[in-house]
This record gives sequence, structure tokens and C-alpha cells, in this order.
Amino acid sequence: MRRIKDWPEGERPREKLLQRGAEALSDAELLALILRTGDASTHTSAVDQARLLLNRFGKLPQLARATSTELCTINGIGPAKSAELCALFELARRLSATSLQPGTTFTCADAVFRRYRDRFLEHKKEQFLVLLLDSKNRLIRDVRISEGSLTASIVHPREVFNVVIRESAAGVLFVHNHPSGDPTPSKEDIAITKRLYEAGSILGVRVLDHIIIGSDSFVSLVDMGYIK
Repeated sequence: MRRIKDWPEGERPREKLLQRGAEALSDAELLALILRTGDASTHTSAVDQARLLLNRFGKLPQLARATSTELCTINGIGPAKSAELCALFELARRLSATSLQPGTTFTCADAVFRRYRDRFLEHKKEQFLVLLLDSKNRLIRDVRISEGSLTASIVHPREVFNVVIRESAAGVLFVHNHPSGDPTPSKEDIAITKRLYEAGSILGVRVLDHIIIGSDSFVSLVDMGYIK
């Protein structure tokens, strides 16, 4: 195969980025800039190697959850390249988390998805978060309530609303992830949502939504009609 430096200048990832901006590059081309070199033993370019990674793990969210050991199963990916990729995705998670500051106003489910999607990338178990909001829907702070498959025993109204009352929150948003990547709610998700909504109504706390985050999409239980 031709080396990248033998490609027409307008097709090379680095030159393409410099001329047209990073947004013009595909996922494989961006990864190739991190990898820098391909695999000499199989005569593959950095772009080819990036495509192998995406084919092996799926989309970027799944790749970002891969461990160094898993990355090293790809030809041409050794400890150095796997460490660089792990560092890249960790920086992306930290950058995303810097925007989750008290005072952030949430106006829709899509805003929650965009702010929290990257935070869940490395988790292979379900994480259930409660976002504590003031009367103007501004974030006070978020609190992790549980880790693992959701059940009524793990996510109990007592634990959820204890922190809500302690922080004098006026409203709450529930957020959890589906590591499978499919945000479709389970029967347990729906049952817990109804139970928490009823508890919030009794306590006078607004339950704004329960948002389930997948790899690249989300589901709002308000939109599905489970929360009024």
C-alpha cells in the first residue's frame, strides 16, 4: 500500500486538517494523526490501522472504553500507541467534565446527553446519577447513587431523596447509562422512574426527567410519557 506521504497533498490527514480544519477529517483520519505510523509488518498506513481499530471496537465511544490490553490485540498497536490512545480519550473525558460546573442551566434532554455522554465512556457498568437543580433548573451538583444494573433495591427513593433534601434542591434530573450502547429503557428502568416520580411528588420536588444515555443516542422518559 502507498504510504500517506505518497498520497496527494489534499488527501493527507495532516495537510487536510491544516487547510480545512479538524472538522473536515473522518474519525479514522483523526485517529491516524494520533497513531502517526502504520504497521510495517503488514504494510498498512496509519489510516488503515485507525480503520482496523474502528472495525474491531465499533464506533468511537466503544473504542474509548477499550483497555490498553484490548488495544494491543490489534496488529501494530503496542504499549506506546495504546497508551497514547488511552491518554487521548481520558483528556477528552476530562475536558467534557470541566463544563459540568455548578450554575449550569439545563433546558432539554439533549443538553444533558451532550454534557454527560463522555463521562460515561469508560464505565462498563450502569451508573445512576441524580442532578440536583435549583428553582431555575441550574445545577447545584450531581451525585452518583449506584453502580450496576438498576433494581429497586439499588436505587431506592430513600437514598435518592435524602441527598435532595439535604441540598435543598428544588428539582432533579435522573441520568444513567446503558453500557450496551442501546438506550432503550428496560422494565426495571420504567418501574424505578415511576417510583421516584411518585416519591418526588409527595415531597414537593420536581422530577424533570430520567435520561438514559447510550453510546451515541439517548432516551428521555418524559418524551416517552412515563413522567408528566
